[in-house]
Amino acid sequence: MLFEPYTLGRISLRNRVVMAPMTRNRATAEHVPTPIMATYYAQRATIGLIVTEGVAPSADGAGYARIPGLYNAAQVEAWKPVTKGVHDAGGKIFAQLMHTGRASHVNNLPAGARVVSSAAVTLADPIYTDSNGLQPASAPHALSTAEVATVVQEFVAAATHAIDAGFDGIELHAANGYLIEQFLNANLNTRTDAYGGSATNRNRFALEVATATAHAIGADRVGLRVSPHGGFNGMGTFDGVDEQFRALAKDLGALGLAYLHLVNHESMGNPPLPAALPSQLKEAFGGTFIASGGLDHDSAEALLQRGAADLVAFGRPVLANPDFVARVQRNAALNAPDFSTFYTPGEKGYTDYPVLAGSAS
Repeated sequence: MLFEPYTLGRISLRNRVVMAPMTRNRATAEHVPTPIMATYYAQRATIGLIVTEGVAPSADGAGYARIPGLYNAAQVEAWKPVTKGVHDAGGKIFAQLMHTGRASHVNNLPAGARVVSSAAVTLADPIYTDSNGLQPASAPHALSTAEVATVVQEFVAAATHAIDAGFDGIELHAANGYLIEQFLNANLNTRTDAYGGSATNRNRFALEVATATAHAIGADRVGLRVSPHGGFNGMGTFDGVDEQFRALAKDLGALGLAYLHLVNHESMGNPPLPAALPSQLKEAFGGTFIASGGLDHDSAEALLQRGAADLVAFGRPVLANPDFVARVQRNAALNAPDFSTFYTPGEKGYTDYPVLAGSAS
């Protein structure tokens, strides 16, 4: 089933393989995509669906060094060769909208931007800056109720920009401790307004962003990624987490979104997800369900065969193997990823991984 076509909303995928979003830091210091990014994504266009690295939906959300954005005209124009390259090679591509929230340092932000979050609690982990190396994360401003509405509209503007840039859709990053999860997670969100104090209120921001972007560009062009129980960026489990995410999945499904993408961080050292949770989220959502997290060909195929997922996402194997589909089909060895170049500028470890003779990449 892995190599069977699949219909996702208004687009047809050549197979059920998804390229998971992976931060690569190859944009400019001003968060503008660079030409080598067009090469990188086009090389991997035999993948059924490419989900880009996290893309900042606003200046406030660009908290990492050299991550791309979708909040100004220069960024939109710079993304057009990327989407054209993927489409010319027969692929499909969604932009992952990732607002870093408190996972940020002011040195990485454009002039006038600020670090924001659901609460005025500073991330304990350091943040890399090109100017001064690793630095303590900047203290965040807790968004007011009125400011939350402004951020929702920033996501809407970025979604519209994504379509203008030629993307087939967007993925809302509500996982891994970034802004949307900073509202979802009870360990951080101690708000007393409409966005905190209960599971329903903690889900409100995610649902408002999903609803507004779906209205702007079409629900079948909007996916959403979650990581319940994930510990990245100071998150972690909390009482009632499974029930909260089941309710969120049900409400997202009612919107008719393109997909729900579940991250399982067990392969990265996180405790395993409760065994029943993935199937519960899939059932509650009721639409296309993407599984990810340390999968290989056999485990991915098994998920598809038993109906536990509709699409399966691979990260590092695709990063290191532009011709990942051909290699898996031929049962060929995979290139090992070069960890030292994951986040460095330039082509090394980015566009120079070798491909099999005769394979398309």
